[in-house]
Amino acid sequence: MCFGTGPTGPSQEEKQASVNQRLEADQARRDQAEKRAEQKRDDIEANLKKREISTTASILSGGRGGRSLFRSSGGGFLGRYGS
Repeated sequence: MCFGTGPTGPSQEEKQASVNQRLEADQARRDQAEKRAEQKRDDIEANLKKREISTTASILSGGRGGRSLFRSSGGGFLGRYGS
């Protein structure tokens, strides 16, 4: 039973190397998360602009494009069942 002889755990240099590796890994994860967030933000902005443009074009061309139920010509209610 030899207590106190031989290595008892990691040295100070090994501990410091471990801390440095963990910090580098955390920074890499943070950078990757920021890139994903920026890409998502860009995608959302592009989709909103696209939707805004299509909505504006729809409004300028006469509304949402749905048929009126009370239009006398075509397949509306009055066209089918009206006078």
